[in-house]
Order: sequence, then structure tokens, then C-alpha cells
Amino acid sequence: MRIVIFGSSRMAGQGALRECLGDREVAQVVSVVRAPSGTTHEKLREIVRDNFLNFTPIENDLTGLDACLYCLGVTSTGTSEENYTRITYEFTIAAASTLLKLNPRMSFVFVSGTGADSTERGGTMWARVKGKPESARSHS
Repeated sequence: MRIVIFGSSRMAGQGALRECLGDREVAQVVSVVRAPSGTTHEKLREIVRDNFLNFTPIENDLTGLDACLYCLGVTSTGTSEENYTRITYEFTIAAASTLLKLNPRMSFVFVSGTGADSTERGGTMWARVKGKPESARSHS
């Protein structure tokens, strides 16, 4: 199995990466990161990106994948709704659209949070925005 992980430098993503690297059924892990992690492993291929809205330049590295563990995110504390939406929703949809176009049978797991509002109508900004990718459909 080949897996791609987004957000492997934070708590949920680090745990996912550790588990994947230790799993005998996982042959390769592609980790898409903003900055080099310093982690090395024979199964790990790290791709450093500063643009999470356009994955065209790395499409060749994102083919032949079986699953995505999408753990990328930021805290809403001190973050404007516009920036939180960009990171939480727009980055997620850009990644999912590209990955599902290249790997139509892929499983895409979006790590959300308890209390996320997939109706997108709630009054709490973080819950409403975090719920938006939960309710999104494939944009490929």
C-alpha cells in the first residue's frame, strides 16, 4: 500500500506517519510538508511545498497512491476566518481534487474535529469552516 500524508509535522500527522512507517503492509509513505522534517526512513518520500493550492508540479509524485491521511491544519485561535478557510477548506479541496483525479480509487481521510459543523450554518467560526470540507464532494 502507498499512502500520502499531509500535515505530518503536527500531533495527528506525526502519529499517522509513525504508524504508517511501522506497518508492514505500507510500502511507501509520501509526506507533503511545508518545511523539511528531518525524518528519514526507507519508506518515506518527503515533498516540500509552499503552495498548497496547486499540485500540478508534483502530480507525478502523487500517482499510484492508495490512501491519503489529510491531517494538515491550524488552530483558529488568532487566525482570521479568511485565512482559516484558506488553510482548512481551500487547501483540503485542492489536495483532494488532485489526488482523486490521479487516483480515482483512493481513500481520502480528512482528520476533522469533534464539534465540526458539516451543516456550515453554525455560529462558531472554526466549527463551521472545519465542517465545510466534511460536506464537500469530489471536485475532480
